[in-house]
Amino acid sequence: MLALIPVRDATLPAGAAEAAAECAGSVLLVGSGTREAAAELSVVRRHDTHGRAGVRCLELGEFQPARWATALTPLLLRESIVVLPAAPDGRDLAPRLAAALDRALFAGAVQVSAQRVVLARGGGLAMHTLTPPATFVATLQIGVRGVDPADGAAPEAVVELEVPRTGAGDHLDARVVEVIGPDPATIDLAEAGRIVGGGAGLTSADQFDRLAAVGAAIGASVGATRVITDRGWVPHERQIGTTGVVVDPQLYLAFGVSGAVQHTSGLGHPDHIISVNTDAHCPMMQLADLAVVADANEVLAHLVELLDAGTANAATSATAAAAATAATADEVRR
Repeated sequence: MLALIPVRDATLPAGAAEAAAECAGSVLLVGSGTREAAAELSVVRRHDTHGRAGVRCLELGEFQPARWATALTPLLLRESIVVLPAAPDGRDLAPRLAAALDRALFAGAVQVSAQRVVLARGGGLAMHTLTPPATFVATLQIGVRGVDPADGAAPEAVVELEVPRTGAGDHLDARVVEVIGPDPATIDLAEAGRIVGGGAGLTSADQFDRLAAVGAAIGASVGATRVITDRGWVPHERQIGTTGVVVDPQLYLAFGVSGAVQHTSGLGHPDHIISVNTDAHCPMMQLADLAVVADANEVLAHLVELLDAGTANAATSATAAAAATAATADEVRR
């Protein structure tokens, strides 16, 4: 098994370490800045059964999935199983590779091995277990597997590969017009770096509009517990937990979330957790780095007021600055 990880400007995609761990540390980084990205890849690196180095790098320039698939085909012919992280570039490249290699594609897998592939379907509500063919391509869901702990062994040397020679010809390919930063309101929760979550402690659907306003102000996505999605206040794809989306943000703000095991099991390992709840002893408060014992609805309303006041002050300052500039220009003209 080989983890094929697309790299843009030395930046690893979400799920890179998980894909590498699923393939026992056998990795091929492709794209731009791969050598620098290799230094950031925290996985257990080891030689595979063919004696090749655990991490190899191949500079292919800017992301062009059709050209990449053609260039990679000679290298991947002897790899029985190729696994890509299910980040956007991985999802774009995987079907091109599968077609070029004439192999089956298993998209959205949560477990990959030579013996079986487990696929998440219906938004994670159903798991399909399949017996795969001898060779195939798969994409691995982000935030599901986790990463193996390092064993203390020295990392393997990173090996740089040359671009294989391919036949000349034009490729009908995607062209990058512009790279736009992620929109917290629509980004997949599994890839969100910041999340504001709401639970049964929030008393109405209107509170989730306020939660979205707070999230927009700090660049965070909105998540919820199953109770909330069952009420229809938030779409199911925003549900955090083992029966929803497994996440692993850097920051998680929980408003009125008690912390049932189904929810906390899908949280991953956030760097920082802030919880607001009237119950100081609920599981979510025990997990929090900062626990605020208060009514989540009142705290949320006060936060929105502060944000509105800050926006108004900023607008007033901008107007005053523009007026001062105009007055200065008029004085100069006189």
